[in-house]
Amino acid sequence: MKLSSITITLPSKALENAKKRAESEGKPLEEFIAEVFLKQLDIKDPEAKVELHLKLCEKYLKEAEDFLAKKDYVQASEKAWGAASQIVKALAAKEGKELVSHASLWAYMDELAEKLGDVELRHLWGRANNLHQNFYEDWMPPREVELSVRDVKAFVEKLRANVVRSR
Repeated sequence: MKLSSITITLPSKALENAKKRAESEGKPLEEFIAEVFLKQLDIKDPEAKVELHLKLCEKYLKEAEDFLAKKDYVQASEKAWGAASQIVKALAAKEGKELVSHASLWAYMDELAEKLGDVELRHLWGRANNLHQNFYEDWMPPREVELSVRDVKAFVEKLRANVVRSR
């Protein structure tokens, strides 16, 4: 399935409600809207969700790089975290699982690291989570954000190989 992107226009009230719902579900707005759309059209193909999460992962990695170039370390932190969470969701979707909370992301990562026998995944996942915390608290020095974003890229590449291999 090939993904395309469009720009949509929504009434401000609808957009406000969508943002609130996405936030309450711990999802980026784009992911929330895409999932609502898939549900409305009764599209249950797991590959559609895998593609969605992979596309969002790529988008967020690029945005993290763009924010690093602008020295906006807080936004770079959140975009890198988003990329890490999306690649994890892609692998879970491949198995027909939906991860809807931080707890479910952590539990799945524990399971995945065990299954793959890859201890480094745990450490790289922890680095991604440090970036997520940094988005809220802005405590990481710039160099540490840069190194952590690099670690998230390594994490994404390791997991992307597993998504591609299992397709």
